[in-house]
Amino acid sequence: MLTESERVQRIASATQDTIPEDFIRSDHEQPALTTVYGVDIGVPTIDISDPDQEKVNRLIVEASEEWGMFQIINHGIPGDLISKLQSVGKEFFELPQEEKEVYAKKPGRKEGYGTFLQKEMEGKKAWVDHLFHKIWPPSAINYEFWPKIPPSYREVTEEYAQLLRKIADRLHKTLSLGLGLEENEIDKALGGENLEYLLKINYYPPCPRPDLALGVVAHTDMSSLTLLVPNDVQGLQACRDGKWYNVKYISNGLVIHIGDQLEILSNGKYTSVLHRTTLNKEKTRMSWPVFLEPPSELEVGPHPKLVNAENPAKFKTKKFGDYSYCKLNKIPQ
Repeated sequence: MLTESERVQRIASATQDTIPEDFIRSDHEQPALTTVYGVDIGVPTIDISDPDQEKVNRLIVEASEEWGMFQIINHGIPGDLISKLQSVGKEFFELPQEEKEVYAKKPGRKEGYGTFLQKEMEGKKAWVDHLFHKIWPPSAINYEFWPKIPPSYREVTEEYAQLLRKIADRLHKTLSLGLGLEENEIDKALGGENLEYLLKINYYPPCPRPDLALGVVAHTDMSSLTLLVPNDVQGLQACRDGKWYNVKYISNGLVIHIGDQLEILSNGKYTSVLHRTTLNKEKTRMSWPVFLEPPSELEVGPHPKLVNAENPAKFKTKKFGDYSYCKLNKIPQ
């Protein structure tokens, strides 16, 4: 288990002009050397309240095929609830360190308060702390990992979860129809009522050298979908044609990522987005992604109705718990 002094929030408070060597990325990852500046990537923004729902569905499917990422607005989650969600998360990370450590991750557990200080291939570390716990289904929730302070944390998070589920259900239905399936077939293939919703609050403290470090390294999400709300500090980047671009997001919008499980289930029709997180020298960036993940024992592979002689399976079928972040289950064609 990490000591309090190893939390990035504590490291950030003790640094001024430099950062520890093990946070400095190699040249091919450093934001200053790899970002296309002056061009914000044109990630589609979709108003899902538009009366022309056929158009909305088409835009969602097209964005999922071409980008693997889009933003939705007028989604039904009130702006004041999003503000409350951001407020209670911020309050948790502003607690004295010893109070946050009460929720520290235990060995072998995914949920809890933690820090991305695990070693990578080049021995580098990510500039981020996090809080991670399940918010659905009720049978999967362990309130041991939900902060007791602030007192409104549980009420706000549960209200947000209920409304977010409606959006996720809508997106799964649209994407299922976009594959030529019945509207409930993606949901069934991902576990139905046993599909788990995992909330992760990312806390990226100000970094003296944001040109050299990353909050989260380049990756795709293992989820089917990721629904994310950030604070007002920009930092999300997406890879397009091998180049990194800033993603400019909209206040009270939700950023939707297509994850690996939907790329696998769609047999490659939908694209999981390669993304990463940059840092700010003066401000703290925070984000609230919710990952939709099948039960670990559920087998996931290309949907049988999407596989035939002309369109063979591009991915292996295996238990979700056995998947890796690198999509190592892809079948050579």
